[in-house]
Amino acid sequence: MSDSRAARKARAVGINHVALEVGDIDEALAFYGGFLDFEIARRSENAAFIYFGDQFINFARGRRQGPDDNRHFGIAVDDKDLVRRTLEEMGVELLDGRFLDFLDPWGNRVEITTYTKIQFSKADHVLRGMGLGHLEKTDEAVAELRRKGMAPT
Repeated sequence: MSDSRAARKARAVGINHVALEVGDIDEALAFYGGFLDFEIARRSENAAFIYFGDQFINFARGRRQGPDDNRHFGIAVDDKDLVRRTLEEMGVELLDGRFLDFLDPWGNRVEITTYTKIQFSKADHVLRGMGLGHLEKTDEAVAELRRKGMAPT
């Protein structure tokens, strides 16, 4: 939204982290660690911070609301099929629909997507630092970025 008469506003650059309420920190680390590789930056009885390169999830103890319906967050991975198989082996019920969605044990809705197929992009040096420098966007993802003037050179 740009209007020369409107007050100047900060531009959103991205999402730094997501905070999820969970029932137990150790259980959350075990559940998410069952299908994702991550670094635990800090942990206490009431909170944990798990990093995926330059972004993180903050687990906070104390979920009281019911399960999420449409509210969710997405995690981009290098191998969505591996996550699907692992979740099935873990006995996690996958939700109906065209996406790989499920509820964690506390009712937080999670969507898994493939990094190479979406616009979201990490800087090359961050990918290399994560050991994922080999990942390349699909032609469709690059075309979406190109339409916005943000395609890699």
